[in-house]
Amino acid sequence: MSQYSPPTPGSETTSGVEEFGYKQAMKRGTGRFASFAVAFAFVSIATGIFTTYGSVLNSSGPVGIWTWPIVIVGQLAVAFIFGSLAARIPVTGYSYQWMSRLANPVLGWIIGWISFTFLAIVVVAVDYTIASTVLPVLLQYEGTALNAWVITGVVILFQAVLVAFSTKWTERVNNFAVSAELIGMVALVLLLLGVGFVAKEVNFANLFSTGAVPADGYLSFGTLTSAGPWMLGFLLGAFTIVGFESAANLAEETKDPARVVPRAMWQAVLASGVLGFLFLVAVTLLAGDPVELAKSATPIADVITRVLGPVVGTALLVLVVIAIFACGMVILMTGVRLVWAMSRDERFPGWQAWRKISPRFGTPLNATVFMLVIGELILAIFSTRTDALFGLFAAATLLPAIIYTGTVVMYVVKRKALPPSRGFDLGRWEIPVIVVALVWLVFELLLFRDASFVDPWTYVLIMLVLGAAYLVYLLVTRGGARGLAMPDMHSIDAELNADAAKGTEAARDGATAGAGAVDDTDGARGR
Repeated sequence: MSQYSPPTPGSETTSGVEEFGYKQAMKRGTGRFASFAVAFAFVSIATGIFTTYGSVLNSSGPVGIWTWPIVIVGQLAVAFIFGSLAARIPVTGYSYQWMSRLANPVLGWIIGWISFTFLAIVVVAVDYTIASTVLPVLLQYEGTALNAWVITGVVILFQAVLVAFSTKWTERVNNFAVSAELIGMVALVLLLLGVGFVAKEVNFANLFSTGAVPADGYLSFGTLTSAGPWMLGFLLGAFTIVGFESAANLAEETKDPARVVPRAMWQAVLASGVLGFLFLVAVTLLAGDPVELAKSATPIADVITRVLGPVVGTALLVLVVIAIFACGMVILMTGVRLVWAMSRDERFPGWQAWRKISPRFGTPLNATVFMLVIGELILAIFSTRTDALFGLFAAATLLPAIIYTGTVVMYVVKRKALPPSRGFDLGRWEIPVIVVALVWLVFELLLFRDASFVDPWTYVLIMLVLGAAYLVYLLVTRGGARGLAMPDMHSIDAELNADAAKGTEAARDGATAGAGAVDDTDGARGR
């Protein structure tokens, strides 16, 4: 791998980090497609659908897929609000930075810690999907807790090596994977529908079937401790359409981030939403007997193999593995950037080590090793209890809902105090977007009152207690909240406007002085 070249003076764009109190530490090389690819890879419809489709068949039946478009509308509204923030504060750390600077550093630290707990668990959840859901079908072997543990551990290691040694090669792998996923998913939808219609295996009744779920009380909201069947169907989209904000966490490595990052986020949500729903419809039409399919541990893979045959099915499953690998890699990279950003501000446990940028590779090498160790520890703790491990995976849905809600509420409170935007603005659509986002997020949080989410809530509470202990330590040793103050934030637009005003005033003074000189000259001539 080539030697890292530090950023040269003048290489930064108009959204440089100096105005936020930092020095440019990493090279800006992420372009438009790479930024979109980061957001799209984290969402990864292949990963989300392969992981949760079976659960939805059991909790909501095939008709549960119709919750997907509603999730897309809600998450798209959230992406627009995040884009508005990213266009104003394009700094690595996303919600941690936004909350710290616009609300207060204590709340910012809390949202940063919650983001870390989310990224730490979700990278394991995604990579475990390869070992438990796809590879057993692809390679025709029996999946066990032991081999799933070993394979997942190796996958995380490979991802960490890429992230640690070269951001450029990480992005190249991700760009290839996203391109393959886009092409593969489109081909998969077309082939499934084409072969299905020719073979007369399409069953439109499946789209409106509740499967093994009783039709009576299906649309119920449930009780105080349980969500109704149709409500649980929303978890399919809620688990999948998350992580689009990862593009904002590479803001300091992105060219013109104030313009590129917001576009990357909403485009990733929209593309994932449309393509994912078409894939869900195709699979459901060809599900055969949904009651029997719900009993399978790998329902998506089973449908693909049965309809398309072993050769085509195998090729497409290989693309799915590539997509899931890229998803886990991007999640790991996002977690590394967050740890590095919080450590740069001296706010993460062990920050002295994690804030360093490798002079050879130009990456947060130490922070990458830290995230690798954390991922392997989480995997090892729950490796022999797949039920507990899958229960914790639900935290990958709960935690982003908490992060999104906190960030959107902060935006509502502070939106009039935001610095000027240089790339994306909601304009007259701001209020409708806010309303849609808040309604969706409140509804989403209500899903997690279900008793089946005891493990995720337990994980969240444990991590919050650990985080609270460290936060108290920070407040005591730093002399209170003032000791957590963020570096000064100066708006370039405000400075330019101030300079322009000064220039106008100077011009006026010059004109006045000139007029006075003319008057004096004329007076002298008169004399």
